[in-house]
Amino acid sequence: MIVVTGATGQLGRLVIEQLLKRTAASQIIAAVRSPEKASDLAALGIQVRQADYSQPSTLDSAFAGADKVLLISSSELGQRTSQHRAVIEAARRAQVKLLAYTSVLHADTSVLGLAQEHRETEALLRESGVPSVILRNGWYHENYTAGIPAALGLGSVYGCAGDGRISSASRNDYAEAAAVVLTSSEQQAGRVYELAGDESYTLADFAAQLSKQSGKTLPYVNLPEADYQGALEHAGLPQPIAALLADSDTGASKGALYDDSRQLSALIGRATTPVSVSIAAAVAG
Repeated sequence: MIVVTGATGQLGRLVIEQLLKRTAASQIIAAVRSPEKASDLAALGIQVRQADYSQPSTLDSAFAGADKVLLISSSELGQRTSQHRAVIEAARRAQVKLLAYTSVLHADTSVLGLAQEHRETEALLRESGVPSVILRNGWYHENYTAGIPAALGLGSVYGCAGDGRISSASRNDYAEAAAVVLTSSEQQAGRVYELAGDESYTLADFAAQLSKQSGKTLPYVNLPEADYQGALEHAGLPQPIAALLADSDTGASKGALYDDSRQLSALIGRATTPVSVSIAAAVAG
C-alpha cells in the first residue's frame, strides 16, 4: 500500500494520477485533511483516510498497513518542521518500508530561505532510522506561469532574479518522478535526487517567450528585492508568500534554482516539459 499525503493538493492529485498508471487504485491511500474533498478519488477505488499533520493521532490510522509513504511537504511556512516530524514518527511507528519526502533543490547548500525547514526535515529523517528517499524538487514552471495574467495586465514581467538561470519543470514532471520512485523495484532508501528541468532560462528569457506566445511586447523589469516584495503584496499576496517569492528570486540570482544534472529526465525516462509549453497553456487559458 502506498500512502500519498496532501493528496488533494496540486502536487498530490498529480502524483495519484501518475500512480494509477503504474499500480491498482486499491493499492493507493489518499491521506487528506478533509476527506469530503476527496470524493472523486474514492470514486476511483482509492482509499481515503483523514490525516492532519497537526493531529498526530490521525496519522497512525492513516498509515496503518502502509508499505510506502510520500510525505509532500506542508504548505504552512514556519510549521513545516514540527508537522513533518509528526509524519516521520508516525511512519516509524507503522514500520513503513520507504518514506519519500519532497524537499527542495540542493537543500543542503541552498541560500533560499525556504530551504531551512527542508534541511531540518532531512535531518529528522536521517535521525529517525526510517528508510527514506529525498526528492529535492526544483522550481515549478507554475510558480512563474501563475503570474502571467498579471504580467499581461501590467505589460511587463517583474522580478528580482537578475540574470540568474532557472531550471524549472512542470509540476506534473515532479509528480511523475515521485510515482516512479514509489513504484520502483530498485532499492530507493538512502537516495537523494536533485530534480530540475533539462532546460534553464532567465526571467528575461521567460518574458521574451511570453511575448512570443501572447503577441504582446512584455519586457522583464528587474527590481530590488524589497520593491518586488512590495509589488507582490500590492497585488494581493499575503506578506509571508510575497517575502518567500521575492527571496526565491534573489536566490535564483545566486544560482539557487539552477541544476544541469538532468536527474529528473533520467528518472522519468523522457525530456522534461519545456517552459514554453507551460507558457502556451497559460496564455491559452
